[in-house]
Amino acid sequence: MTSPETCPPLAGRHILLGITGSIAAYKAAMLCRLLKTAGAEVRVVMTPLAKQFITPLTMATLSKNPILVEFFDPENGAWNSHVSLGEWADCYLIAPATANTLAKMACGIADNLLLTTYLSARCPVAVAPAMDLDMYAHEATQQNLRTLARRGVRIVEPGEGELASGLQGKGRMAEPDAIVAFVSDLLCEKKKSLQGKRLIVTAGATIEAIDPVRFISNHSSGKMGYAIAGELAARGACVKLVTGRTSLPTPAGVERVDVLSAAEMYEAAVQAFDGADGAVMCAAVADYTPDRVSETKIKKCDGDMYIPLRRTRDIAAELGARKGSRLLVGFALETHDEQAHAEAKLEKKNFDFIVLNSLRDAGAGFRGDTNKVTLIDAAGREELPLLSKREVAGRIAERIAKFFAQ
Repeated sequence: MTSPETCPPLAGRHILLGITGSIAAYKAAMLCRLLKTAGAEVRVVMTPLAKQFITPLTMATLSKNPILVEFFDPENGAWNSHVSLGEWADCYLIAPATANTLAKMACGIADNLLLTTYLSARCPVAVAPAMDLDMYAHEATQQNLRTLARRGVRIVEPGEGELASGLQGKGRMAEPDAIVAFVSDLLCEKKKSLQGKRLIVTAGATIEAIDPVRFISNHSSGKMGYAIAGELAARGACVKLVTGRTSLPTPAGVERVDVLSAAEMYEAAVQAFDGADGAVMCAAVADYTPDRVSETKIKKCDGDMYIPLRRTRDIAAELGARKGSRLLVGFALETHDEQAHAEAKLEKKNFDFIVLNSLRDAGAGFRGDTNKVTLIDAAGREELPLLSKREVAGRIAERIAKFFAQ
């Protein structure tokens, strides 16, 4: 019997290899061979233009599977189902990926089998860009890569060197052995850094009713909190997401508790914290709520209207008072004196660290897909560059894992 130590790294894995119309397509032959050597079963889908650079016969011989190019076989009418391909694959690897294909992926264009399969894929997707240096450096291409990365597509960085144009620069497809190693790492079953930890994440905006029609709220979309919940769950944590109203789907592996008001979020968070190892307070909770809620719609009348407000109960402060040796992470969204306000909140609420972002930073704040934050604890501060909220969530999850590893 083969021992785990000698088992090929991709044994039993299904790799769908997509090939597009690039001179780098010649490397797909070696890539396919290396994937097979690593134990993977490989099926190949090609764009029509890719056939001009490498023959389907070559790829069929190496993969030991028929090559798929068209939506159906013109000889017998057999349908090549992009849905079935996406369900079959453990990873969809597009190598080489041209600037044209990357642009179509970013825009959701589905004019060939390779692209329709991408839009149907439920597995991890990785792309290995290949193009001339000016095409790779162009802002349109870079924006498309950033868009795909935000959506979870993994990018195999191209290398630098001599290109097909004769120029020297970045844009040549990564070497096949490096791509296989990348896929192996992507699919490797590593020990979860937060396995067994029970964590709470609060997210989204609370809604404070004025009457049956109107309410007080804020602009939070919940995207940051949902990204954090998903990242923690991906690392093995048992996550309970206490969320205000949002249109976002529940992250995979996360238990969701829906609330509306600050009072409801207080009750849900405090109750859940009793059995948790820690909490991340990412929700935008109202500090004030109407003192009295009208049972009927308030009608417009002459003159001004005044709504008496009272303080809501402070969820973070309550958990901070109860936390003991458990983890508590806070958020601070500021418009001025950001550092001073965040440091004061860090101490007052008994946070282990606080995530500060400023509405004065371009690309940060509500509703967007990016954020620019500073992580602050008693030892100092770490300022992160502008990143996707998914990447910010990853950084926060890494710091949380280090807390529990101490």
